[in-house]
Amino acid sequence: MSKHAVRSGDIAALLARLSQLKEKARARTGQVFPIIVIQEAGLDGFWIHRVLQTEGIESYVVDPASIATSRRRRRAKTDRIDGEALVRALLAYKRGEPRVCAMVKAPTPHEEDRRRISRERETLTAERVQHVNRIKGLLFAQGIGDYEPLHRNRRERLEELITGDGRPLPECLKAQIRRELDRLELVIEQVKAVEAERDALLAQAQASPGAPAPAALLLALRGMCGRPLRCKKNLWTAAALDRVLPCVRPLLRRLTGRGPVWEFVDQVHITEARSKRSPFAWFS
Repeated sequence: MSKHAVRSGDIAALLARLSQLKEKARARTGQVFPIIVIQEAGLDGFWIHRVLQTEGIESYVVDPASIATSRRRRRAKTDRIDGEALVRALLAYKRGEPRVCAMVKAPTPHEEDRRRISRERETLTAERVQHVNRIKGLLFAQGIGDYEPLHRNRRERLEELITGDGRPLPECLKAQIRRELDRLELVIEQVKAVEAERDALLAQAQASPGAPAPAALLLALRGMCGRPLRCKKNLWTAAALDRVLPCVRPLLRRLTGRGPVWEFVDQVHITEARSKRSPFAWFS
């Protein structure tokens, strides 16, 4: 198996190398063979895949975790070994072998861009947790454990803090916590801005005609707002459950992996509601 290296991001060199290989095969055999490319889904994104498809090259993006590996011993991890494994997986996939690997459906640029909102919110939420834990850790070292940085009166409360041995909070420590609060408040404002943008996109998707978006289907299911589904106020008519649950159940299985639980909810509560001739059913 021949190996050639191309500088990262040099798509012109990659296309030139593929053209050379195609011409070399035509000169040897007199036939023109199509080029098939495979790559792992990762931090490179899907832009290389799109460029190759634009050039008329058959391209595949594979989930690296779906490629079978030997479990007898811990194998080495190098680009050469991974490249050979990708080629073998591609050959088996093109032969039609089932379950040899899982090919990823590349999202469109618009779909990929819309994912940025939720990913940015996840990053900002993690940063918010880091700032809160850092502030609490600094204060806990002084014997203070009842300070909440996310409360609205965090700055006023900071001025009133007394250490565990009865001293006022040291000035240098207080100045450091103030700077941490500045960064925390900036993250909080950014989280609000991202959530507002997310809600606007969701409202636009709900107002658009056609099939409802998956997020709109999840919002139609009452009790998915972060609260447990044991609230008796989440009443549903049997007809509404018949319409919503078949659409939402596959989404819940993918998001939470709790398919059997929801199957139990469907069978028990809908059956009880119908057997009692009740117009309502609920989650409990």
